[in-house]
Amino acid sequence: MVLSHRNSFEWRLLRQGSEPNTIMSTLDHLVYATPDLEATCRELEIRLGVRASAGGQHPGRGTHNALISIGPEAYLEIIGPDPLQPETRPVWFGIDELTAPKLITWAVRIDDLEAFVKEISPHAHVGVVRPGSRKTPEGTTLSWRLTEPQLVQGVGLIPFLIEWNSRQHPAQSAIPGPRLLQLRIEHPEPELIRKQLNSLRLEVAIEQGSSPALVAIFEGANDLIELR
Repeated sequence: MVLSHRNSFEWRLLRQGSEPNTIMSTLDHLVYATPDLEATCRELEIRLGVRASAGGQHPGRGTHNALISIGPEAYLEIIGPDPLQPETRPVWFGIDELTAPKLITWAVRIDDLEAFVKEISPHAHVGVVRPGSRKTPEGTTLSWRLTEPQLVQGVGLIPFLIEWNSRQHPAQSAIPGPRLLQLRIEHPEPELIRKQLNSLRLEVAIEQGSSPALVAIFEGANDLIELR
């Protein structure tokens, strides 16, 4: 069930020391971008213990993806350039400029996206709302509307917003992966990012860092697994 935009205001993230059942309620997906989808899926299979499920192509974006479920309605999207599409520049998420995999941005699920964007304007600056779709390997068409992701210094610390128009959420058909324990933001000016997130009515763990970074911590079989 997609949560209403009013419920999405009640954002909570698991912090260290919190109980596992307090993990986020409206996180839709994390975007792990790579210059080589196949190679990164092999690497993640070793690190996370599961082989990502095939996703599909993003027509006109120059990308294709693979997915790992990290919750009933949340997933890790591994996305890379699609060799079967005509050469596209720039490639979505600036993937054509990457030299290594990177946790590049994240998405928050919103019901009635247009109304939410109107409600938070002009205090929050989000991208233009655009439609999108892709076909699954089974031939089902998934469709959505999203605010165009915006990257600053090569990373999207402020999430883009997405509303699914399909009955099935991608996490429901993706292979189950390890539990996401924490999503954390690092930035040289934490209060600047906190102010921007507050305008979206989101609360996220933010720490001082030498450069902007998005960090996800997963529960591994023997230790914690970090993606950044």
